[in-house]
Amino acid sequence: MAGHFESIPGGGAAVALDEVEISILRSLAVQLLELIGPGDEPVEGEDPLAALFSEGPSEPPTDPALARLFPEAYAGPGADIEDEELLAASSEFRRFTENDLRSRKRDDALAVVRTLDSLASAGEGGVVLKLTADDCLHWLGALNDLRLTIGTRLEVSDEDENGELYRLPDSDPRKPMVMAYLWLGALQETLVETLMS
Repeated sequence: MAGHFESIPGGGAAVALDEVEISILRSLAVQLLELIGPGDEPVEGEDPLAALFSEGPSEPPTDPALARLFPEAYAGPGADIEDEELLAASSEFRRFTENDLRSRKRDDALAVVRTLDSLASAGEGGVVLKLTADDCLHWLGALNDLRLTIGTRLEVSDEDENGELYRLPDSDPRKPMVMAYLWLGALQETLVETLMS
């Protein structure tokens, strides 16, 4: 079980983690929360339906990692991003969906932090983290968002998939983030496999 998820009865999953791994996962999830930003707290007495339909931003984020987490709705392959109608449609889509998407991504990252915080001290032998089926979905979302963010910061591309980025010398300052990126990918892959079995 070390280093990968395995299924447990009831539709959940488990993975063995040591103190360092717990610390890294928690730190990355907290950084993701800081990147996504705080949510809009409901105003006391505010109509919940009004809050549900509140408008979000209409412009894409300028931070490349946020732009990867909240991509343009209509900027697929071959799309003319200078097309006025396409820009207007994309802006409208973002305005009515980004707040909900941010909230879901925040919930996923918070679930990771809370789950890790609920673990007893890992000690020398580590601890087995057991997730419910619902927890697994939050973890899957957070692991994906973490990989997208780190991959964007490292400028990982399809051409790089087996390229020089993965053969960096230990002295390269990007090496720890590449190792985290690969580790998160392995966790994500085994969690998906577990959920599909």
